[in-house]
Amino acid sequence: MHLLKKGVHLFVFSNVYIACCAVIMTLQTKQLLSLSYDSSHYLWFVFFSTLCSYNFHWYIMPVAPSEQIRARWTRHNRTLHALLFATGLAGAVWYYSYFTQHWFWMLSVALVTFLYSAPKLSYRPFVYLRKVAIGKTLFLAFVWMHVTTLLPAIISHNPLTVTGTWLCVNRFSFIYAICILFDYRDRTSDRQQGIRSMITYFGEAGINRLFYLSLAIFFTGTAAIWYIERDMVFACSSLLSGALLWWLYPIARRNFSDYLYYIVLDGLMMLSALIQLISYF
Repeated sequence: MHLLKKGVHLFVFSNVYIACCAVIMTLQTKQLLSLSYDSSHYLWFVFFSTLCSYNFHWYIMPVAPSEQIRARWTRHNRTLHALLFATGLAGAVWYYSYFTQHWFWMLSVALVTFLYSAPKLSYRPFVYLRKVAIGKTLFLAFVWMHVTTLLPAIISHNPLTVTGTWLCVNRFSFIYAICILFDYRDRTSDRQQGIRSMITYFGEAGINRLFYLSLAIFFTGTAAIWYIERDMVFACSSLLSGALLWWLYPIARRNFSDYLYYIVLDGLMMLSALIQLISYF
């Protein structure tokens, strides 16, 4: 059991798990929108770029009291975070070389990704960002939507369809709803560091309205995609994901377990994609 626990910690806290989530979500986009592009190289790009960005984020991340298990793991494995960051960077640069014609879209999303983590840096230009980066969670949700949904459509040279547009809306709103919970959990440490966000600005009622509005948009997007595509597997798996997040919302506001956040909530992002991909085989 102890060995299994260590294995789970390594898989999740090294950010390999979240990188796999990104790959699975990207695969769902390819299947749902019937895209044709160099998917094998792009999926590796997604994996390595996610590994790079998340390990960079955790390498510079100060210890937060709400992240006891992960904080201890990170303190003892900072060298591993640095190695995985370097590995992810090298892999992302290598696989980016296959898509240099799309440099604007890829470098733009790299910049937005950096802006999410930059306020954690203790250097003067980045400390200033703590006061103005109110939309940092919007940055993160946008990056996830862009990399897993919009960018595959762009590199396939297919015009974005109505289904593709709704999928972008659907995915952005669902990821943002999950991000709200992460920001809610971190709001005390963010305030102590002077990092401003909509969650540190809003009261409890405002946070609730923002969360339920995001979920309402997600359910609307799911209904729209089902109406266009008549894909029952997508509709049911998406509704299941949304219902689980709705149910977990009050629980996650009280229980800040690292397992709940980094396994369950992060896993919800790929649940619909995983179910749909399994149904194809």
